[in-house]
Amino acid sequence: MMLDEIKNELTGHIIPFWNSLRDDMNGGFKGFMDSALNVDEKGEKGVILHSRILWFYSNAYMELKDAALLDNARHVYEFLTKRCVDKEFGGVYWSMNYDGSVKEDIKHTYCQAFFIYALASYYRASGDKDALKLAYEVFDLVEKYATDDVAYLEKLSRDWKTELANDELSENGLMADKTMNTVLHLMEAYTELYLADRSSRVLERLKFQVDVTYNKIFDKRGSKLLVFFDKELNVIGNVHSYGHDIEATWLIDRACEVIGDAALTEKFAAMNSAIVENIAKIAYDKPSGSLLNESDNGIVNTWRIWWVQAESVVGFLNAWQKGYGGEEYFGIAESIWNYIRENIVDSREGGEWFSQVDSDGNYAEFKPAVDPWKCPYHNGRMCLEVIRRLTAG
Repeated sequence: MMLDEIKNELTGHIIPFWNSLRDDMNGGFKGFMDSALNVDEKGEKGVILHSRILWFYSNAYMELKDAALLDNARHVYEFLTKRCVDKEFGGVYWSMNYDGSVKEDIKHTYCQAFFIYALASYYRASGDKDALKLAYEVFDLVEKYATDDVAYLEKLSRDWKTELANDELSENGLMADKTMNTVLHLMEAYTELYLADRSSRVLERLKFQVDVTYNKIFDKRGSKLLVFFDKELNVIGNVHSYGHDIEATWLIDRACEVIGDAALTEKFAAMNSAIVENIAKIAYDKPSGSLLNESDNGIVNTWRIWWVQAESVVGFLNAWQKGYGGEEYFGIAESIWNYIRENIVDSREGGEWFSQVDSDGNYAEFKPAVDPWKCPYHNGRMCLEVIRRLTAG
């Protein structure tokens, strides 16, 4: 039942919604829709948003084999490569104006990661070798300019030469020099790039990222991932992101599968099993069948966030398939999907998913339906992962 419902959600709701936002006049996709479902025709076009759209359509095409999906992937690929790539210094900008002119020209490593992720997927979907070539060009820039002896830098100037204050990924009143989030999504991107081309250079850096995760980011006593760090990867603040924890478990398992090292897989299986068990215990709200958001200094944020719910379905489904627990993990995945269906899916004409709802299921009117962060990546990926995993048996 869950499989059929999620197939229908993907093909009958998520894909048509994003199809409607294609911008044939200015390129790419329209980048802003408010909570009342009004599209701002001159809204900012986030580069992360567009990279995620490219990833989504590429993977939806690989799964569904609908040529219209590949056409949309090609459309957003052209916008990204013609407008969002810095032809002088390389890499992609942070954001564009509606007409494709540059709005914010910083080079953020997190943003480069999603561009690499998208390009690798588009190459796999289309066979376009230029996409793979560009992915490696950005990979080389990240490795040249956005690394130090410890891990990865976050925010750099347009010319890559000056490190800037990391406003974009710092939260909770903290200004973080390094974040778990950037390492996680670089790992995700390099996993996809390695899958596309099996480069030893990519493999080496992918192994570095998983090692940093295990040795520096994983709190072994707390069975959780630390979130914000100083330059030397000393933790700052006391934030526990439940959504990132459950998302990370299946992304790290995927990285280990692609790397193909049995000892590495076993080590991270133990880590991920502990994280999932902890999240099930402290973050899964059994009465509602949903996942809480995070805790900050012991205070739990109870907003139900769209992406947290989506990643939880995949994370618990993966944990069940990996044998980290019994049937209860499948049951949790199913219950969270039921919660999404009843509370997060926006059944209004022209809607997609609410960005977040409160503990009573009321949606947050102050959160847009589409913005530089609200995209088809988490929920679309959830659908694709469920289809692949449950269809495969």
